[in-house]
Amino acid sequence: MHHSSPVIAMVAGEASGDTLGADLIRSLQKIFPDAIFEGIGGPKMQACGFNSLFPMDRLSVMGLVDPLKRLPELISIRRSITSRYKAQPPIVFIGIDSPDFNMTIEYKLRACDIKTVHYVSPSVWAWRRGRIKNILSAVDLMLTLFPFEATFYQQHKVPVRYVGHPLATQFPAQPEPLKARHSLGLDAQKLLLCIMPGSRASEVELMTELFLDSAAKAAELLGDNIQLVIPAANQARYEQLQQLLADRADHVTLLKQQSYLAMEAADVVLLTSGTTALEAMLLKKPMVVSYRMGALTYKLLSPFVKTPFISIPNLLADKMLVPELIQNNASLESISAQVVAAFKDNHSSLIEEFDRLHQQLAVNSGDIAATAIVDLLAVE
Repeated sequence: MHHSSPVIAMVAGEASGDTLGADLIRSLQKIFPDAIFEGIGGPKMQACGFNSLFPMDRLSVMGLVDPLKRLPELISIRRSITSRYKAQPPIVFIGIDSPDFNMTIEYKLRACDIKTVHYVSPSVWAWRRGRIKNILSAVDLMLTLFPFEATFYQQHKVPVRYVGHPLATQFPAQPEPLKARHSLGLDAQKLLLCIMPGSRASEVELMTELFLDSAAKAAELLGDNIQLVIPAANQARYEQLQQLLADRADHVTLLKQQSYLAMEAADVVLLTSGTTALEAMLLKKPMVVSYRMGALTYKLLSPFVKTPFISIPNLLADKMLVPELIQNNASLESISAQVVAAFKDNHSSLIEEFDRLHQQLAVNSGDIAATAIVDLLAVE
C-alpha cells in the first residue's frame, strides 16, 4: 500500500554520489511531480527538496577514521534504513555508488519485492567476478557510467542501462592550455609535463621518484626544454610531495589541487591510473599511464584482473590508445621513452578519438537514468 504521494528512496554516501543523485532527482521530478524523495543524501540532493534521514557525511568518513570504530554506527544506520523501507515500501530504492553499504540494503529490500536500482557499477568488470551473483540477487537495474561496463553486465544477464558519465559534461570540447598556463604562472614557451602520482600516500610513495627520474631522463633527451608541474591531490599529499622534492634539484612547480588546470596547461600528462586518465582524455591530452603496486599485492591481484587494459581511455576505445606501463614494465627506460614519444608525436588522430569518446560520454545522464527507472517500474 503506497502513500498518496509515491516515495522514491535514495542513498548516496559521498560527494560524487550527491551530484549524481541531484541530477537524477531533477529528472525524476519531471516524471513524478508529486513524489517524495528521501533517504540519505548531501547538500545538492537536499537543495532539490530531498529529505536526508541521516547526515551523508556519516557514511563518507570511512577512510579517515578507523573504520572499525565506525562500524556499529554504519550497521545501525543501514538497519534503520532497511527496516523503514520494509515497513513502508517506496516505489523504488536507488543506491548510488557506495556498494558495500548499499548492496546489502538492496538485497534485503529486493527480497521483499521492492524494486532496486544501483547507480555506478562497482569495478567488478576488472576482478572479483564472483560478485556478479551477489549483484544479480540485489539489483533489478544497474546504471553504468561507461559503455564497456554495460556490455559486461549484458553478458552476465544483469539488467543494465548505460547513462553516460557526469564528468564528460563538465569539460569543454576545447581545452585552453595557454590560458591555463598563464593563470598558473608557467612558462608559455617551454614544454610542460604534468605528473600525477596518485591520491593515496602509498601510490605517491611508490610512483613519485620513478616519475621524476623518468621526467629528468626525458628532459635530457628533449634538450632540457621541459618544465614539470605536480598538482597534489590534497593537503596531506602536498606535504608528502614537499618532502620528496626537498632533496631533489628538479625544478618542479608543486600545486595544491588545481589538477584540471595543471593538466589543461600541460603538453603531456604522466599519471597513475584511475579517474585521472579519464580527466586527461576529456582535456584531450596525450598521456602515459604507469602504475606499480607492492609486489605481493600484484601477485595476489593479477590472476583476477580480467580486462585487457587498465586505463579508461583504452577500455573505452577497446584498443591501446595510450601507453600503459604496469608493474615490471614501469621502468625508468620505458616510461621516459614513452614520455619523449608523447612530446614528439603528432597526436591529431588520438585527439579525434578522444573527441569521439568525449561525445559518447557527454549525454544527459539524469534523463537517461530516469527513463530506465520508469521502464523498470512499468514492467509490473
